[in-house]
Amino acid sequence: MTALPVLRPSRWAPLAALLTTSVLLTACGSGDGGSGGGSGRPKSGGTLTFAVGSDAGCVDPQQVGSNDTIYSVRQTVDSLTDQDPATGRIVPWLAKSWDINSDATRFTFHLRSGVTFSDGSALTAQVVKDNFDAVPKLGALGTLAEGYLSGVQSTTVVDPLTVKVTFKQPNTQFLQATSTHTLGIESSASVRKTPQQKCSDGIVGSGPFVLKQYVQNQSITLAKRTGYAWGSALWSKKGEAYLDKLVFKVVPEAGVRAGSLQSGQVDAISSVGKANEVALKGGQVALQRRANPGVVFGLGLNNARPLLKDARVRQAIQVAVDRSQIADTVFPTGTRPATSVLAHTTPDYSDLSSDLSTDTAKAKSLLDQAGWQAGGDGIRTKDGKRLSLTITWFPNSATNQPALELVQQQLKAVGIDVVLKQLQVTQFATTLQSGDFDVVWGNVTRSDPDILRSSFSTRLGNFYHLPASSLDTALSGQAAATDTAKRGKLVAEAQRLLVQNAYYVPVVELQTQLGVSKKVHDLAFDSGSRVQLHDTWIG
Repeated sequence: MTALPVLRPSRWAPLAALLTTSVLLTACGSGDGGSGGGSGRPKSGGTLTFAVGSDAGCVDPQQVGSNDTIYSVRQTVDSLTDQDPATGRIVPWLAKSWDINSDATRFTFHLRSGVTFSDGSALTAQVVKDNFDAVPKLGALGTLAEGYLSGVQSTTVVDPLTVKVTFKQPNTQFLQATSTHTLGIESSASVRKTPQQKCSDGIVGSGPFVLKQYVQNQSITLAKRTGYAWGSALWSKKGEAYLDKLVFKVVPEAGVRAGSLQSGQVDAISSVGKANEVALKGGQVALQRRANPGVVFGLGLNNARPLLKDARVRQAIQVAVDRSQIADTVFPTGTRPATSVLAHTTPDYSDLSSDLSTDTAKAKSLLDQAGWQAGGDGIRTKDGKRLSLTITWFPNSATNQPALELVQQQLKAVGIDVVLKQLQVTQFATTLQSGDFDVVWGNVTRSDPDILRSSFSTRLGNFYHLPASSLDTALSGQAAATDTAKRGKLVAEAQRLLVQNAYYVPVVELQTQLGVSKKVHDLAFDSGSRVQLHDTWIG
């Protein structure tokens, strides 16, 4: 297997430097790389039972954005490339090598031979083309994948194992995008299904595991793919996975998940809550933690709402939030309060903590300036209307409700009434697309700063209804910049504009915390702080 991408240093040195920039995606606490201490000799066989908190209602990797479901569906698809979680380096997977032209408008991938999907069909350049042509048409749940391919001019079959992707303008983020589950490669037969069919029935992938059964809101069951022999360059085991079977059970209550792990009913659990940490520490359970790169957990403001069109109101919300209190009270040990729109583990992150400090006096002053006067019950009014906002949230993490209850208290202290509205996880994407919200609570994980463009550019989805501004110029510019220093400056500028205009209110960095039985070995985080289970074994 080719160890490194084919990049001719004389012409492509700036781009090569950009695409392999080292960024330490640090772990917090114990066991960042794998569980069980790695003791003993790995052995094949067995079933891993993993309890997760929610179900996204879809088993198509190209459409799923919720971590609890990504843990399972990621195992069914391979990507063209992979990303080293320790360094950020892009390495081979289905593509053994690739060429990129000097202005990052043309990416040519050389595919491995002998790769097949679980239906027996072969991986070819045509299959990759079919995937990339179809992704922009996925609809409501495929917006992230569409963003990764925005600006694509054509995908061309050069020969049976060579595919060329050409963009209308420079697109430096694309190589990293090919390492994500979102651009995981599915069989041509799957591509021809409707997005709804792929969500409900599943897809045919070339991954180390195959979907056997999906019962919505109950479980996802996967079986080992016999004959698998084309894993990522990062994986230690060659060939088939160790485990025979994976069962992901949906268990919404964090305490029940923790009890199931302690009693041995399950082997691993997602979203370990702060309240369960002490009980799980020691004994036969290890806690694994890793900070997620990308857009931090925060308040996604609908900037088109009359109340939120006023920058002073948005800025008042931003300085009224006490991030440290929320991180320390609600979230797992080691969780950091947000210091930018991006988590500190994201390439080109900027520390903007001085702009995100809590200042209730300033919040009140800003609201005074905006004409909102304190009422008899403490809630401000203007022209006979109360200053009231609804925060829409989804139960895909046990920390969501308690975090927002603290936000509710903190905003009430400066005269803002907050109503909390819970919807189902399956409604997240459609809620964003409809624009029928004041504020949405969420985050987006990706180990590339272009996630800012996907989330906030008015030229893409523009879910938060930002006005066209110089932010668009910075976001488009960083996507096109092949020089690392120039890209870094533009990403920094985008973060500054987002924070200073309070288009989005950062609150805390998401930290993934798993509880894993000590009999489970080498359950590893990938670069997006999701799990990779090909190398995992039980013994």
